[in-house]
Amino acid sequence: MKIIAIAAVTAGGKTTAVRAVRALLPNAAALYFDDYTFAGEVTDYAKWLAEGADVHVWDISPLKADIDAIRRSGKYDFLLLDYPFGYQHKTLRDEIDCCIFLDTPLDIALARRVLRDMQEASGAEIRTDMESYLQYAREAFVHMRQSRLADADFVIDGEKPLTAIIEAVTETVLHC
Repeated sequence: MKIIAIAAVTAGGKTTAVRAVRALLPNAAALYFDDYTFAGEVTDYAKWLAEGADVHVWDISPLKADIDAIRRSGKYDFLLLDYPFGYQHKTLRDEIDCCIFLDTPLDIALARRVLRDMQEASGAEIRTDMESYLQYAREAFVHMRQSRLADADFVIDGEKPLTAIIEAVTETVLHC
């Protein structure tokens, strides 16, 4: 079984791509990072960045346990991971056969995040979030984009139409 990590910044299209590709490949399983709660999960990204942006503060052992269980099942040719760390986290570094980075421009990712996560938010709440983004979060997104882009096996333009992204990810998965 090949393990394919799909990485991107927050709201960069990881989940959408994994779901679509999983639906196209009947011999694929999928796991989604956001379905887990991890010990050590970062909440203060400004502090995390200032302290060196160590991805190892997340204890991703629950995700690793699920990967191991899927591998032992012997049912799948591919395991697609909606996973923001690419090869960066030592727990999964040697498990991943291929890392695809969706290079989504930060303005598009920000707009998607606001539309997805702030549907019920007031104007004041959205303005506060935008201030936080400009003061702290953008730097984290820039860091993530640069570090994940640098070690990805394949980079797909996240600005392309969704159908083109899904086609490119599917083709890449089949050739990893």
